[in-house]
Amino acid sequence: MKEIQQRLDALREVMRREHLSAFIFPSTDPHNGEYIPAHWEGRKWISGFSGSAGTAVVTLHEAAVWTDSRYFIAGAEQLSDTEFVLMKERVDGTPSIPEWLGQKLATTHSPEVGIDGMVASESMVRSLTHALRNAGGITLRTNFDPLSFIWKNRPAIPTTPVNIHPMQYAGETCRSKITRLRGQLTDHHADGILVSALDEIAWLLNLRGNDVHCNPVFVSFLLVTKTNSTLYIHQEKLSPDVVAYLAEEGIDIDDYENILCGLQQYGEYNILLDADEINHTLFHAVGCSEIIQAPSPVPAMKAIKNEAEIAGFHRAMLKDGIALVKFLHWLKPAVKRGGQTEMSVDEKLTALRASQPLFRGISFDTIAGYQEHGAIVHYEATPETDKPLEPRGFLLLDSGAQYEDGTTDITRTIPLGAITDEQRLAYTLVLKGYIQLNLLKFPDGATGTQLDALARKDMWREGLNYLHGTGHGVGSYLNVHEGPHQIRMEWRPAPIHAGMTVTDEPGLYLSGRFGVRIENTLLVVPYRKTEFGKFLGFLPLTLCPIDTTPILIERMTEEELTWLNDYHAQVYERLAPHLDTEERAWLKDATEPLTV
Repeated sequence: MKEIQQRLDALREVMRREHLSAFIFPSTDPHNGEYIPAHWEGRKWISGFSGSAGTAVVTLHEAAVWTDSRYFIAGAEQLSDTEFVLMKERVDGTPSIPEWLGQKLATTHSPEVGIDGMVASESMVRSLTHALRNAGGITLRTNFDPLSFIWKNRPAIPTTPVNIHPMQYAGETCRSKITRLRGQLTDHHADGILVSALDEIAWLLNLRGNDVHCNPVFVSFLLVTKTNSTLYIHQEKLSPDVVAYLAEEGIDIDDYENILCGLQQYGEYNILLDADEINHTLFHAVGCSEIIQAPSPVPAMKAIKNEAEIAGFHRAMLKDGIALVKFLHWLKPAVKRGGQTEMSVDEKLTALRASQPLFRGISFDTIAGYQEHGAIVHYEATPETDKPLEPRGFLLLDSGAQYEDGTTDITRTIPLGAITDEQRLAYTLVLKGYIQLNLLKFPDGATGTQLDALARKDMWREGLNYLHGTGHGVGSYLNVHEGPHQIRMEWRPAPIHAGMTVTDEPGLYLSGRFGVRIENTLLVVPYRKTEFGKFLGFLPLTLCPIDTTPILIERMTEEELTWLNDYHAQVYERLAPHLDTEERAWLKDATEPLTV
């Protein structure tokens, strides 16, 4: 791709001037966000790879992009016409970034590699510094951003308005949350904290914005001490009402660009900084005697939903379920009539959601993958790849919405007509894994890693697996991916407690053929208390039928069918009163009980 090559040529010219042997472009921003404003999409700009996770590395003569299994297929396609080589993370034979640089720079005298310290977390820089030194005495430089020289017409940092999130949906005042945060700081013997993650700031202050695609957050930093709280933000974003609200809640305001100065002038004895969250430059800017390095307390506070947030989730899921049933009722007849594509069904579903009260947008870019595109875990249709739908095979549809009272995330795999025996088996195994996790009862404080195998055990017996996580937290009109808890094979120590939301989304992906994934958002609820402590379970929040036509009934246990029938009875009971006669009849048929 000519444009990418021109950018690489310009970059290498700057690298030679700065005596840099390579430069590393992570996919993050100064706030270590998963989804970031266009201003900081440097990795995407330099490489052309658009996945939400990945790192580009450019030497004076070669270039490569590292990403995970979600983007192996899409990454290969996007990088095919460039000099970038796709590096498949966690696959045998794939070198790490330091190992690769050690090989490529082995004959270079005193090699120096660059990374922008404002968009790389402190923990990332530490790890890279150590690994690069061991890979051949390579030095890491963090005080230089080549994009400021070569990225012409770079998008500005967004300045969209900030809005107050109503108490009826937030359920707790900003002042109360800050007080609880200070209590957490006292437990850590900390005098203050820098909050950098945008969703943490939005949650603490009961504010929402529109600076990041699909995520109702706003670019800012929040510095909290024992007596003061200061929001660093572009002040043109704040209306007089928001300024007055912040003053009432005890929040001072300063300019976004003054955060470096604010940290240098920080007057307390110590400060708590999360090395995984705070970028390297700001981490080393604090002018105090001691840095307490610990995880931010805010994600764990935010993860447990209060009564108002839980009620909001139920309302949002009801609205989402109504839109989804209307869509599913329309889908198969529309496909039979012809003219539907991956992009057109995405537009139809979004329009149906938009007709629901308090709709504020989608919660992530819809994945509508037909047949072989369904095997691309994070596929996103483009005009070039948009595939016509036919009355056969599978459509994998992963989508979600932002409502002011809640965030939704759901996946359904929909048979559009005749399917193969292989597809039926894959669908049944995924469904069994999905239900087994739903059925699980577990001790309070168990981690997601301890639960993950339940979703995979039937696949593992067949020698099958999937490489993405099984579940993630979901924000309350916030980011669709929320921690600290996750359900996945890799070790995650964060405990699971009642009041948390989490998705359940096992899948199977057969490259070049099809993919299957089934996903609901769940609420963690108390189950029972015994002499061995408190036990928890899952309550489905999502309301939408799971297509039963592909199921191999003989592979299902009685317990699994009972769960599915009970879930479908609840779906019909909750949604039917909000549908017209035809839609209600369709839903009745879609939720008919199954028997062995």
